[in-house]
Amino acid sequence: MNLKGYFKESYTELIHKVTWPTWTELQNSGVLVLVATLIIAIIVAIMDLGFSRIMQFIYSLLY
Repeated sequence: MNLKGYFKESYTELIHKVTWPTWTELQNSGVLVLVATLIIAIIVAIMDLGFSRIMQFIYSLLY
């Protein structure tokens, strides 16, 4: 297959075979990603704070 044929088939597939999401679906997905990211960030921050406190306690026992 030559390069011209590749681009022609790629264009045809993008136009006729791909189902593109609606604007509402995109917004819902964006909100879902934002909420999931915030939840994961909060969990990681809590874990970081917890481990920091644990390490401070262990270091205080040693020194």
